[in-house]
Amino acid sequence: MFRKTVLSACLATLTLAGGAFAAGEGGHVTDYDFSFEGPFGSYDQAQLQRGLQVYTQVCSGCHGLEYVPLRSLGYEGGVGLSDEEVRAYAEQNFEVYDEEADEYRPATPTDHFPAVTSVGAPDLSLMAKARAGFHGPYGTGLNQFFKGMGGAEYIASLLTGYTGEQMEQAGTILYENEAFPGGYISMAPPLYGEDVEYAEGQPTPTLEQEAKDVAAFLMWTAEPKMMARKQAGFVGVVFLSLLAVLLYLTNKRIWAPIKKRKTS
Repeated sequence: MFRKTVLSACLATLTLAGGAFAAGEGGHVTDYDFSFEGPFGSYDQAQLQRGLQVYTQVCSGCHGLEYVPLRSLGYEGGVGLSDEEVRAYAEQNFEVYDEEADEYRPATPTDHFPAVTSVGAPDLSLMAKARAGFHGPYGTGLNQFFKGMGGAEYIASLLTGYTGEQMEQAGTILYENEAFPGGYISMAPPLYGEDVEYAEGQPTPTLEQEAKDVAAFLMWTAEPKMMARKQAGFVGVVFLSLLAVLLYLTNKRIWAPIKKRKTS
């Protein structure tokens, strides 16, 4: 009876999940390949640097990253800028309000990316993490678990999902987007391809390439310690596996004399 109940529950769960995937409640999301996917994946430093460039030149005018410290751009396993590059990037691109001096000053590595509130656009610090369970039954993140699809895929799909169609509703222009829930979004297409000029030797800045690069960068802003967590998790699994083997062997050795007496 118990076995039948468990099997029925599992089948019901899979049926619900399959129905949600087919229905596409979260819109059509492409399963892009990212280097950081999987238990042994890691961030592509060159891609993160390109994504930072796309964010700075295109996205930062409307979207902030207020939860991300500028100094984290120099962290190992991430964007990997040098201390001098972080300092120059902060000073050249951002100003922050200094309450003591009661005036704006160039940003320093000790500051965070400034928030942008003038246009009412959402902050992107946690966008990739918030969208990790965007598909499947809400809150379960089944697509991320079974298909490796998470917030980065959603962001890249959203940026490339514009169809060119638009409509006006309550005085607001809405743009058709295949990845956005409901099909229409108030944000105009931010990328068109060749919006930025990549350094020599880097991939051609097509629309899809720029979308994937900035999506990877936003994944890093949401999960800057992902690589460290994966390493810690791998060490933990190895340790627990060895412990399980030792406990099994110890258990056999302790109970062997007793089992021997019972069989004799």
